[in-house]
Amino acid sequence: MDGPTDVAILLGELDVGNDKAVAELVVLLYSELHSLASRYLQRERSDHTLQTTALVHEAYLRLADQREVRWKNREQFLGVAAQLMRRILVDYSRGHDAQKRGKGFEKVFLEEAAGVSKGKAADVIALDEALTRLAEFDPQQARLVEMRFFGGLSIEEAAGLLGVSRTTVKRNWNLAKAWLARELRRGDQKDA
Repeated sequence: MDGPTDVAILLGELDVGNDKAVAELVVLLYSELHSLASRYLQRERSDHTLQTTALVHEAYLRLADQREVRWKNREQFLGVAAQLMRRILVDYSRGHDAQKRGKGFEKVFLEEAAGVSKGKAADVIALDEALTRLAEFDPQQARLVEMRFFGGLSIEEAAGLLGVSRTTVKRNWNLAKAWLARELRRGDQKDA
């Protein structure tokens, strides 16, 4: 099994409660999940102890617990995996900060293409909190940031998944970047 039809069959199996299907999906999509995890970890501090394979495995464990999701397609599965990886790294960062007993947050650099914080370090927890606020304000923009920044999707891929035009994605992408940059600056000013 290794084609789009096979993924659709396995997603259908998940919907009817076949718990083994998630393991088969992870095997089938492992290289994509590994690439996704690698992109996430490239943005982390250089001494980060969580490895790419461990992030994929932790995401697998959390994917296996997803009971309320109605699986539609490969992109949705990878999108949920991307969200879970983000949450894992946020939880990991929070645990690391707690162990440091009050020292400053670990910094990660936002991808230059995102334009959220050019040349400026942003804390993964602050980014997560800003994304959560953005989701309350505009869920589609928050989802777009997850797809583009964390999932590595192109404008075209995001437009297809969201069911909107490329122009709408570009406009929302620019709005979301500006909104996040403002929120992250506000957080920096509060800390100063």
